[in-house]
Amino acid sequence: MLEIFTNILSRADLKHIHSLLKDDAFIDGKKTAGFRAKQVKNNEQMESGSDAKKELNKLVIDRLRGSNEFQKFAFPKKVRNPLISRYSEGMEYGYHVDDALMGGIQKSRTDVSVTVFLNNPDDYEGGELEMESPFGPQTIKLPAGCAVAYPSLTLHRVAPVTKGERLVAVTWVESYIRDPQKREILHDIDKVRRALHKTDKSAPETDLAFKSYANLQRMWAET
Repeated sequence: MLEIFTNILSRADLKHIHSLLKDDAFIDGKKTAGFRAKQVKNNEQMESGSDAKKELNKLVIDRLRGSNEFQKFAFPKKVRNPLISRYSEGMEYGYHVDDALMGGIQKSRTDVSVTVFLNNPDDYEGGELEMESPFGPQTIKLPAGCAVAYPSLTLHRVAPVTKGERLVAVTWVESYIRDPQKREILHDIDKVRRALHKTDKSAPETDLAFKSYANLQRMWAET
């Protein structure tokens, strides 16, 4: 299951991000790709370690963690520092699956992949995020400030950019709920319990929905 989140980044956030990107260095994206992904990855990424990159990391992570809807979808235990990726004309990222474990000595598992769009669809042609699904390919191209999250086990690609420049922040979540099907069940039950609470907060069925949600979390969560 994938989920789209609107307005993760405000206009002020985006303006600040673009000011941070203006003078910072970009490097070959292959330097952060796994063995298989290196063969199909053709983009550039903001070099890590600079003050601008550290500030940008904090801003993106804070906004994701501050989104109630994102919390309810991803159950984030850890959110990795994002990669800021730039795709100019002719660049793409072929079909691949994200590495299951990322990091140095203290690795974290990747359960949920997140793309935050930093510029608008009319700034570039092509560059769609395309994911394989049982129902065929799903194509995503969102306005600046919006994000899409999906299970990291998904085969996906970034289509070639044919004009302009695509800018995104990409990050990964280690979730308290490892299994994507269990996350989806909890997400659905949460919608039901909130609807019941709005309709009749004192009904026995409302209590049961909240009880079931809490106890499934207790059963499935990994701390």
